[in-house]
Amino acid sequence: MADEKKTKAVKLANPLTASIDPATQQMIKRAQELSVDTVFDRAENMKPCNIGLQGTCCKNCAMGPCRLPLPKGGIEGEDDRKGLCGATPNTIAARNFARMVAGGAAAHSDHGRGVAEVFLSVARKETEDYVIKDYHKLISIAPHFDVATTVEVDGETLDRDLDEIALEVAEKAMAEWGRTEGEPYYMKRAPEQLYNRWKEMGVLPRNVDREIVDIMHRTHMGVDQDYKNIVKQCTRAALADGWVGSMIGTDLQDVMFGTPNPIQSEVNLGVMKKDHVNIIVHGHEPILSEMIVAATQSKEMIDYAAEKGAKGIQLGGICCTANELLQRHGIPPAGTFLQQELAIVTGACDAMVVDVQCIFQNLANVAKCFHTKLITTHPIARMEQNNVIHIEFDEHHAMDDAKRIVKMAIDNFENREVDVIIPPIKENQVAGFSVESIEYHLGGSFRGTYYTLNDNIINGRIRGIAGVVGCNNARTKHNNDHIEIIKELIKNDVIVLTTGCSAIAAGMHGLLTPESAAVLCGPGLAEVCETVGIPPVLHMGSCVDNSRILLAATEVAKAGGLGKEIKDLPVAGSAPEWMSEKAISIGHYFVTSGVYTVFGCHMPVEGAPVFKDYLYKDLEGIYGGMWDCEADPIAHAQKMIAHIDKKRQELGIDKARERVLMDMAARQAIEG
Repeated sequence: MADEKKTKAVKLANPLTASIDPATQQMIKRAQELSVDTVFDRAENMKPCNIGLQGTCCKNCAMGPCRLPLPKGGIEGEDDRKGLCGATPNTIAARNFARMVAGGAAAHSDHGRGVAEVFLSVARKETEDYVIKDYHKLISIAPHFDVATTVEVDGETLDRDLDEIALEVAEKAMAEWGRTEGEPYYMKRAPEQLYNRWKEMGVLPRNVDREIVDIMHRTHMGVDQDYKNIVKQCTRAALADGWVGSMIGTDLQDVMFGTPNPIQSEVNLGVMKKDHVNIIVHGHEPILSEMIVAATQSKEMIDYAAEKGAKGIQLGGICCTANELLQRHGIPPAGTFLQQELAIVTGACDAMVVDVQCIFQNLANVAKCFHTKLITTHPIARMEQNNVIHIEFDEHHAMDDAKRIVKMAIDNFENREVDVIIPPIKENQVAGFSVESIEYHLGGSFRGTYYTLNDNIINGRIRGIAGVVGCNNARTKHNNDHIEIIKELIKNDVIVLTTGCSAIAAGMHGLLTPESAAVLCGPGLAEVCETVGIPPVLHMGSCVDNSRILLAATEVAKAGGLGKEIKDLPVAGSAPEWMSEKAISIGHYFVTSGVYTVFGCHMPVEGAPVFKDYLYKDLEGIYGGMWDCEADPIAHAQKMIAHIDKKRQELGIDKARERVLMDMAARQAIEG
């Protein structure tokens, strides 16, 4: 089925060592039997560049690439390695690191910009297909933009018109990407002490776009040659990503599509159905996919599918578009980043609809081997292959575009050419934990608070909090590091907040159910989960929703008892199988917000030991957080636990309080 002119791969991946997921293993084997090329086989035949892994290959001008590998014996004495222009390993590694931050910040912040543009259309009444679903969220974020929610009329305070509030929020949000003076509104959502530190260090962003352009300028040949100064600009750009572009994107998605609340669903390739029209949405922006949900649920499309012989329409997702639909509608994810080709290999995918980010160009080659319609939808994300259909999405005609796509998938249902083999493997999961819903579950509708979480950290039932997020990477065993790290954390009473493909992986392996706590958690965390009725791993959304984790940490700091800012908290971050530039930007905004952050696989800094030490050691003295890297998943988790224990000791809560059942006399003695 593959192109006969194509040279056959020298090596094929071993399905059992490529992934810990049985559904993925089965589909890798099927792809190989059909001679369909997938990422797992390609990873066997193309090894990474060792100098690139070290971060010391510079190709920022045409005199290069200049390659400065670390000598096998390490550096003894003065490091005399230089590029043609004289650039040192520290300068080269810092420039490469900075350009990854710029790329990641651009991707997430441009996602936020797209959401803000649609919200502005909604506020201006220019589209009928989108509406504001959560006015409560709109009212809650308006003050952060200095937008009044009440008005004084004849000495009386009245609620302001909601449409007026929406329009002013939309206009102010849109201006944040290119504001000409001052600082972005959302920076003051951070704990006051953290905000003051950023201000003192001179790293408060000017606007989103300016900081990204600044990185690209200063890393041009012959500009900034001081690795510390380059990292300072990385900080501005990363903070503009996490605390501005991404956070605005998450908030406005909640306003338009609804703030997530816990919802039950399923996950893995087994959610696809042989007798249904299967549509897979893949990418990161929920603007189009929200309309596809509505279209697939319309009587018109359901009836049309029945006319074509299908029993229904099954919608599933890949990557963060999957997470967006899961947390608001319960639409089941079909898989993670590395499973995107495998969804087509089932033979049941009638259409794969992609938007932006993390989309393999090889999807077009896989689709050629099957009947699948591959549809691109975004003006900045097209493919060169001639079997790809481009339907450019327009928010002003959103439902028309969505119905056109769904109809195309339904028409393709009868064109299946090979046997449909869907792995009968899927897991139940509970997802959709927003900052607001966590507050509700901890304290109830009338006294929602993060204080109860703090109290359980102080008394030792919960050891600390870990954010485990990010991608899959074909250089590691699919899902293995995510799952091993999370299991080690919850076994040691560390509650986990997760987003992105890490969250999907956790669901695939049974970690997103309340029942998993009794089996996999330490006694303290298990007791809390049983009492509250939550999983030990809380799915908080897509990778742009890492801003929710920032705000959750901020709420913990504000609730009191655990220090006054994020750096004081017993928290740690992790990206076990990271692969994208977005991960570097995310990691850096967590580090500079005060979080000890460990990456798996490798970090592109090994070839510049001085620069590495600056990230891994010196940043802690500046921001309270620092980078680290550990490829072994158990050692990775233990590093996080050790940091959490260090913070507990600094807070004086390293010894759990003895729990005593008090009678009335004992209570009266305390009160007296």
